[in-house]
Amino acid sequence: MGYTVAVVGATGNVGREVLSIMAERNFPADEVIALASARSVGQEVSYGEDEILTIQSLDGFDFTGVDIVLSSPGASVSAKFAPIATKAGAIVIDNTSQFRMDPDVPLIVPEVNPEAIAGYTKRNIIANPNCSTIQMLVALKPLHDLATIKRIVVSTYQSVSGGGKAAMDELFNQTKGIYVNQPAQQHQDIFTKQIAFNTIPHIDVFMDDGSTKEEWKMVVETKKILDPKIKVSATCVRVPVFVGHGEAINLEFENEIDESRARAVLEKSPGITVLDHRENGGYVTQQECAGEDSVYISRIRSDPTVDYGLSLWVVADNLRKGAALNTVQIAEELISRHLSKAP
Repeated sequence: MGYTVAVVGATGNVGREVLSIMAERNFPADEVIALASARSVGQEVSYGEDEILTIQSLDGFDFTGVDIVLSSPGASVSAKFAPIATKAGAIVIDNTSQFRMDPDVPLIVPEVNPEAIAGYTKRNIIANPNCSTIQMLVALKPLHDLATIKRIVVSTYQSVSGGGKAAMDELFNQTKGIYVNQPAQQHQDIFTKQIAFNTIPHIDVFMDDGSTKEEWKMVVETKKILDPKIKVSATCVRVPVFVGHGEAINLEFENEIDESRARAVLEKSPGITVLDHRENGGYVTQQECAGEDSVYISRIRSDPTVDYGLSLWVVADNLRKGAALNTVQIAEELISRHLSKAP
């Protein structure tokens, strides 16, 4: 006997990936319900290779009988509908920013803090972290266990798919226009600068201290998930790549560590693929990680400017491990650790 699962935001980039990954991993669902806004009602989405789901309206949907909700509709929508779903008895795994810093909601990366899922009983909600935080912490958890990280300095190179379909369309249309000698069309509500052939050091709104909210998320989420004592400095940059985030990470440790020990522990860790050869092409790029589940680590090297320092290059598919895959993995851990269905 399987579970009844509702996927909220099923027509979006992440929602479609959630459905695809559930089918790939043979998720134990007897029924999968695809939900989206009223304007999408009647559209069809794929669930695996053979099954088609028809979109139902989220507005007014009765969650009675739904076991698990996998939700990626936007923070304001989650704020409204997650409590409705939990009141009806469902457990919500939410991929928006709405609940991440709620002290009664566990914030989970399954390779990092799966034991924290137990806290879901306070609100029946589990939060999925920010995409850039997820891939960084998958890479850093084994190193933190090995030598205790004191300080993280990270610069991200984030693809436009993190901004949704409209952002991907903006990059495509601007690039196409430039090639045919047309002025680059720019929509201020998508990017504040031209994204084609450019980089934009600005993701989300600015905070009072000069950081952006995306940078703030990486700081506070790292502290909540990994260790509240870690110091984090982040600079988040949007780059003209469709799928896949890159991160250049510099680490300072409390205890002695070297690149050979770091490489050895990373190679044994779940969710990680180390590809690090000191030769042309001996590293993984964003283009190569698109469609893959692993967090890829390259360019592992000592930093001689501090007593115990390392630098690394980390890439992952932000729609998969950075969002949809992590969401499905949380659901799998929830079932394995806390739920049971009688056969």
